[in-house]
Amino acid sequence: MANELNDILARVSALDSATGEELRRQIESLRNRRANGLNFERHRPEQVSLVGRPISVGDKVRFIPPRGESKAESDVTWIVTKITGTKGCKVAELLNPAGGATAERPLDDLVFVADFRDPIYPGLISAGKVARADGAPFHTVINSENYHALEALLVTHQGKVDVVYIDPPYGTGAKDWKYNDAWVDGTDAYRHSKWLSFMERRLKLAKKLLRDTGVIIVAIGDDQHHRLRMLLDQTFGEQNFISDVVWQGSGKNDARFTAGGVDYMLIYGLNVALMADKDIRWSETKGGVELLRGLAAQAWVESGHDAAQATKLFRKLVRPHRSELEPAVYRYDQIDEQGRVFQADNLTSPNPRENLSYPLTHPVTGKPIPFPDKGWRYSRETMDRLIAEGRVLFGPDETTRPRFKRMLDDMESRVPYETFTQSRMPASNYLKKILGDKRFPFPKDHTVLMRWLRLVASDNAVVLDFFGGSGSTMEAVMRLNAEDAGTRQCILVTNNELSAAEEAKLRRGGHRPGDSEWESLGVYEHVTRPRIETVATGVRPDGSVFDTDGLPTNVEFFTLTYLNPKLVELDLAFKSIAPHLWMRAGSQGRRIDERSDTFDVADTYAVLFNVDASGPFLKAVDQAAGLRTVFVVTNDEPQFQAIASQLPEGLEAVRLYESYLRTFEINSERA
Repeated sequence: MANELNDILARVSALDSATGEELRRQIESLRNRRANGLNFERHRPEQVSLVGRPISVGDKVRFIPPRGESKAESDVTWIVTKITGTKGCKVAELLNPAGGATAERPLDDLVFVADFRDPIYPGLISAGKVARADGAPFHTVINSENYHALEALLVTHQGKVDVVYIDPPYGTGAKDWKYNDAWVDGTDAYRHSKWLSFMERRLKLAKKLLRDTGVIIVAIGDDQHHRLRMLLDQTFGEQNFISDVVWQGSGKNDARFTAGGVDYMLIYGLNVALMADKDIRWSETKGGVELLRGLAAQAWVESGHDAAQATKLFRKLVRPHRSELEPAVYRYDQIDEQGRVFQADNLTSPNPRENLSYPLTHPVTGKPIPFPDKGWRYSRETMDRLIAEGRVLFGPDETTRPRFKRMLDDMESRVPYETFTQSRMPASNYLKKILGDKRFPFPKDHTVLMRWLRLVASDNAVVLDFFGGSGSTMEAVMRLNAEDAGTRQCILVTNNELSAAEEAKLRRGGHRPGDSEWESLGVYEHVTRPRIETVATGVRPDGSVFDTDGLPTNVEFFTLTYLNPKLVELDLAFKSIAPHLWMRAGSQGRRIDERSDTFDVADTYAVLFNVDASGPFLKAVDQAAGLRTVFVVTNDEPQFQAIASQLPEGLEAVRLYESYLRTFEINSERA
């Protein structure tokens, strides 16, 4: 908005008075629009401590709290000006850039700080994988602070994500989230604007990752719902609002006014107008249809394929399951001579029209059947076609009004409702069953996520969750693929953060970030990874069996690391860049993990390391099948263009490492 105003102001003085007056009116319109929007204090760019990251001269650092203390010594950011000493006892000389104070601290008592306004150069280090589906794409789990992970995904997935689903902290003021590495609680007067700043930065990056028909679903509670909707309107445009889904997951009978227990899912499209142009529609099978079909099949077999007997038996079998069926499904209560389920429906028109008032002839007596007062539901032409198709049910004679044979197969789907009721308790019990004990509060129900992902995305969609938590989203995607043989891919991002209570307990016990006791209890190590591995393999980390079959799926675990851009430019950091290239090409097949002196061609992509080998490289690429992307390592743009122009049509060509480095320079926050 500020840029728009400045641009208009710069043009006013150079124009005649009439045009200048028009521009002034535009300026006033923009000012008024901002006044009516969501206004909040955008706090200084966030910082995050990167435990274990090596510290060098010039780095930003903070003090690690002394062991046994529950509170940090200082939240001030220092600059390392000098490092002295020998391995194991190095000391850093520090400068406070704000006040000019100096200090010295052992290097082991410092932690590197990443400032969100500075460009970062992320790499990925594999931490293991589960491979149980030969040839299928891999899902990806990234252990990282999510803002930097989103920046990394701009290299691999910009404009490629079909669905973003996130369940962010609800901003209740109950220490359920951190800002600048500090827990935010209800006494913080700026907690709402901090939460909005925190969310806005991430939503802006998520928007860049969505494809043109992509959808974002954000779960939220009452505390921030109204603010989040305004923020989403501001970020995605209110014209791209799709739905505000209400989930009644629990309730309190002793509440004073209402039972509560409601969560929401705010759904926006990147471009709803384009979705309409492409005739994208969401529909789902009505509740209980599959159950009804199964009971009908049982009745059909047990009746010896007798329609009348099958109908009687069918109604008897269905009666105990009435509560499991939607009312519209329960009304399908008959079986025809082919074993198909139908209901006898009304053929009377709801509104009188002259062309609907005509007599029918009874097929047995040959006598006319009087038409209803308002006429029939269908025109004469349509009615004749339905009679020929056997879709009109006549009575024994002309005195009985005929009915319409409405088939279950024709009415099995519907547009999803914006409200639903489903208890949250089973999700908690289910996660406890997977892990063997209770480790995570209020996990999302993967069956609910399966339903909505099935609705909004295709069976080869890319799904991103950058508040990965317990891993429910990834389980939902894996189970959907197992259900319908889809090739959906899930990218899940979570950090290894502890709860405020667990963190305080460990500090009192003399532990601090980086200690094995500390890291082993973080959400990634203690919940996310073991849940996903257990669901995929069917075996818990302790060796006990959760599911004898597991799932036919592939998933790889990565830790995000931070690279020196000079080493990247010199092609000395390829091992950490390699996963980015593989992910950009679809996370499928062999990954090129080692640098070659010439080139390498994998299943879905190829890398030319030495342009002197471009001749044989181009020949190998031309002969390869299934390639999607070609990477060329060169700092010479004309040379890159010359090679790219000779590639087979349809292949994406990317120049390394200019494309990688430039992405983070462009997308770093400057304020």
